Amino acid sequence: MIRWHKIDKPIPDEEFVMQVNLAGKKLCLIRHQQKIFAVQNNCPHAGGILSGGWCKNGFLVCPIHRWEYSLQTGRGAEGQGDYIDTYPVETRADGIYIGIKESFWKKLWK
Repeated sequence: MIRWHKIDKPIPDEEFVMQVNLAGKKLCLIRHQQKIFAVQNNCPHAGGILSGGWCKNGFLVCPIHRWEYSLQTGRGAEGQGDYIDTYPVETRADGIYIGIKESFWKKLWK
């Protein structure tokens, strides 16, 4: 089950890469080519903070070793053999929301 969480900080109108904290997670929020994406904030390669990176041709680039991840799918560039988690994003009248899967156990113990 996906639970939607509203981003409670101002979102720039221009392109950006920044960290947001939602539901106990640190996520990387990106605006690239007028579209907003949300992905995990740690690079699986060497633990770099992806919100310190930049976008290039639809890929998020890690600031440490410049490994690249697709904003659409989370898949690493050819030859990397890894991926990052992506999260659905919705723009609503009252703000921007990110969908985060709620664990089975968390649903039981609300």
